[in-house]
Amino acid sequence: MAQAVLGAAGLHFDELNKLRVLEPEVAAQTAQLREECQAFVDKTAEFQKMVGSWIELVDELTKAAESEKMKAIGARNLLKSIAKQREAQEQQLQALIAEKKMQLERYRIEYETLCKTEADQNEFIDQFIFQK
Repeated sequence: MAQAVLGAAGLHFDELNKLRVLEPEVAAQTAQLREECQAFVDKTAEFQKMVGSWIELVDELTKAAESEKMKAIGARNLLKSIAKQREAQEQQLQALIAEKKMQLERYRIEYETLCKTEADQNEFIDQFIFQK
């Protein structure tokens, strides 16, 4: 009867016979909910730690990929500059070849002219010698 009067007033006895405001079932559900919440918080913290390590790993991989990308861009630019240098060198050599061909043609014409002059002079010498 005392428990019924206390129960009507919202007071209850627990398993240790302590006076409580909550019913024993509600107190048990609250404790169970507290444990489940703590487990959820622990799992969430573990998940956050795992996500943090994955983010760090992805950041490292991103930095490595960016570094390799920059190396590749540098190598490509180097190849382009080498190709341009070779093209410029080829143009210089083509110009030099053209200049040397022109010089060869001048020398050939000069040689033919000198050969004709030599032939004329030899003919003159021969005529001079035969006249004497």
